[in-house]
Amino acid sequence: MLGGIWGIITTIVVGLILGVIGRMLAPGDQKIPMWLTIVVGIVAAFIGNWLAGVFGVRHTNGIDWIRHAFQVGAAVIGVIAAAGVYAGIKGGQKTS
Repeated sequence: MLGGIWGIITTIVVGLILGVIGRMLAPGDQKIPMWLTIVVGIVAAFIGNWLAGVFGVRHTNGIDWIRHAFQVGAAVIGVIAAAGVYAGIKGGQKTS
């Protein structure tokens, strides 16, 4: 049970870190909530791992810098996409 909880916590922390890095590197001002930043980061981690596997660089000796570069790249693209979609959804709502 503790392993499952630890895995969830680790996933959230990695998602937060990748999402924040994606926000820092993405051009412009991204007006998305922190929960969406974390979700984008988590998805970016999975996409980056998948891309690294496709290119055969998922597991290397030492630190997997190429895999992390794929993850950060996916986070930047994800933040840009999420900011656009979120702005469209928030902009489409009428306020009283």
